[in-house]
Amino acid sequence: MRKKLRGWVRNDPASFHFYGKAYLDLMKQFLSAIALSSCALVFSSVAWAGDKLSLKEISGYLNGMKTATATFTQINDDGTLTTGKLYLHRPGRMRFEYEGTGGGTVVAGAGAVRIHDPKSNQPPETFPLRRTPLSIILAKRVNLDQANMVVGHGFDGTSTVVRAQDPENPDYGSLELMFTDEPVELRKWVVHDGGGGKTTVILGALETGMRLPSTLFSSGGGGSSP
Repeated sequence: MRKKLRGWVRNDPASFHFYGKAYLDLMKQFLSAIALSSCALVFSSVAWAGDKLSLKEISGYLNGMKTATATFTQINDDGTLTTGKLYLHRPGRMRFEYEGTGGGTVVAGAGAVRIHDPKSNQPPETFPLRRTPLSIILAKRVNLDQANMVVGHGFDGTSTVVRAQDPENPDYGSLELMFTDEPVELRKWVVHDGGGGKTTVILGALETGMRLPSTLFSSGGGGSSP
């Protein structure tokens, strides 16, 4: 479990990405999930069709999102899959709660990312949030028009994809975000860490505007959500 959760950062704490447990028997599950995801994207392409979103529109959408929850499927850099639930409370707070035996959580709050492994008798591993690509969308004010922040801005006919980085610290990695239009919604992101690895997080239906207890994002918030 600790090895899985340590995937949030490589050997270099400046890197930020996710690993799953390196079980070969999950490869079949991985291939099945890719096939299902491809079918789902084809099936929903009409519903997702729209125009290319401007950076101003995307920044406004993220700044307007205060709280959100969603289920997620995470495709790790080693090809394995993990699933769980995401809790977001902007600015500065996010929680990934993993399903399955052993569970585990990764919590961003109070300027730090903490990796909680319930099977370990060691304290949570802690790293600065500012050294992770996700700090881009957890900022108090998201401004994708900032010079040298966006290094990619495209449209594939159904979704807008933006790749952003910390302009002052590009070596921390980058974050690729996929949005659909009508209404604007965040569907997926890909974390590219400073070591060349990447992790994809595919979001389920995103619910917003609920009240989330602060304990979810506290330094001791490694337990299950209420």
